[in-house]
Amino acid sequence: MHYNVYVTVSGEDRIARYAMDSDTGELETRGDVPLSGRPAPIAVSPDQQYMYVAQRESCEITGFRINASDGALTAIGTIPLESDPCYMATDRTGRYLFSAYYLAEKAAVHRIENGAVTHPPIEWRTTGRGSHCFQTDRSNRYAFVPHIDGNGAPNAIFQFRFDPSTGQLTPNDPPRFAEPAMTGPRHFCFHPTKEIIYVSNEQGCSVSVCALDTGTGTLSLLQTISTLPDSWAGESKCSQIRISPGGRFLYAPNRGHDSIAEFSVDPDSGLLTSLGHTAAEPVPRAFEIDPAGHFLLSAGLESGRLAVYQIDNESGRLERIATHEVGAKPMWVAILPVS
Repeated sequence: MHYNVYVTVSGEDRIARYAMDSDTGELETRGDVPLSGRPAPIAVSPDQQYMYVAQRESCEITGFRINASDGALTAIGTIPLESDPCYMATDRTGRYLFSAYYLAEKAAVHRIENGAVTHPPIEWRTTGRGSHCFQTDRSNRYAFVPHIDGNGAPNAIFQFRFDPSTGQLTPNDPPRFAEPAMTGPRHFCFHPTKEIIYVSNEQGCSVSVCALDTGTGTLSLLQTISTLPDSWAGESKCSQIRISPGGRFLYAPNRGHDSIAEFSVDPDSGLLTSLGHTAAEPVPRAFEIDPAGHFLLSAGLESGRLAVYQIDNESGRLERIATHEVGAKPMWVAILPVS
């Protein structure tokens, strides 16, 4: 069995495709998909039939149909945008595409029809500088948009109610979950079974563990834990964040320290315990875990290389088993199973 792997190579206007052996983690090149305009974030529909790629230089989103067997991509349409999104995701039904806009200070919702993104957006909502991620919870009733700190950014997670019948957002009460100064919430992921959100903090170099109240759709802080070793005195920033499919381990890369912070997840409370750090390619901005939780792929924005790590099933620690040249400025990694 194998997976289909996609890496947006923004410095070379292409999407690199690989086949990944699900038992060994070995990668085999499957060719490129040209895409102009500096391709970056990727979103995939819940049924994994469609992929959406944002082009940050040309301010566009292109949709693709995914061939279920060989992973080939067929373009099905491109829409214009008023700014460049740094993050995208679909809602839990695949009927809407969410996008976050760092410099434009916006969060957008586009309708998806027959797999294609439609224009204009249903929502083009002003939030704040540093808008960096946008997802709904498992119930598809609540949406969250974190904003980093610095240069006037709100340093808060905006909380919304989401109407899946219309695609519209309503600010929740309270509308923001505020963080201590210079925390900088950037990206987040959900525990697979618990009502818990894990937030990577860009300026704080930490992970915040937040409980989600499913009755109100609001967050409360349970824990904040550093992603850096105590001995580190240099500058660093967090990037993306991922939890293993079974919810046992969590990973958050450090840009500057150039490492991946590893954590165990308490099976009862969901709280984190540091396991240590594993060296990463310089500026580990984008990474992903395979659907079975055996391997982690991490791309170095500065090095242009893709590192393959095996995840120890017992300890959660990472072991690098291969490194591949992928190209200039890789910005996103997606791993999809073969149907």
